[in-house]
Amino acid sequence: MPDPLFLDVGEGIERRRIAWRHQAGRPGSTRPGLVWLGGFRSDMLATKASHLAEWGAQAGRAVTRLDYSGHGESGGRFEDGTIGRWLEEALAVIAAATDGPSILVGSSMGGWIALLAARRLAGTPRAPAGLVLIAPAADFTERLMWAGFPEAVKRQIMEQGSWRRPSAYSDEPYPITRGLIEEGRRHLLLDASIAVGCPVHILQGMADPDVPWPHAMALVERLSTDAVTTTLIKDGDHRLSRPQDLAKLVEAIEEIA
Repeated sequence: MPDPLFLDVGEGIERRRIAWRHQAGRPGSTRPGLVWLGGFRSDMLATKASHLAEWGAQAGRAVTRLDYSGHGESGGRFEDGTIGRWLEEALAVIAAATDGPSILVGSSMGGWIALLAARRLAGTPRAPAGLVLIAPAADFTERLMWAGFPEAVKRQIMEQGSWRRPSAYSDEPYPITRGLIEEGRRHLLLDASIAVGCPVHILQGMADPDVPWPHAMALVERLSTDAVTTTLIKDGDHRLSRPQDLAKLVEAIEEIA
């Protein structure tokens, strides 16, 4: 496994050190590489990211992955994170690691980041060749968090600045900050048509308690491209990290490539 590289993103007090890894593809290959965009509180050494890196090494496919600020090996505090901040970091790593089209592979929150990045990169040499989205959590701060929070939790977030949300994936609760909620509203996608300019393949577990499968269907309805494929996995959970799920992920990437 390659050692992490580091990239400074932002200016002044907003400056943070972002960790990323890149492995080159087979020399002379014209197939697009992969850029892995992880989920909320996940990191680039987690199961799906590591599996894609191993597959890429065997297949001669370039793979780039990063840790957002406050995640994994990157600097910064998680509590300072917002969708716009993490999008800026993803775009900086894409600019540093690639000079042409890649397939953006986004998991959960990373699916939202991938959609936003595709819109930013449209019309440039780095416009993505395709998106593969795993349980894409577009607009999750508003639709999957804020809309379902009790009034007492909303008051605490607004008045005290944060609330610690219990998680099934960690012994420590996750801080949900007022900044995350309010800044997320600048990046909402599901109220209008979404143009990404490339094929999209969505993998969604129907037993996912965190991003319910109808949420993925709402995204499909908003995507303006006809080249959208949706794979529903009836017994699939949110992580989709079982061997059969990872096989479907690789299949989706190969179909787009």
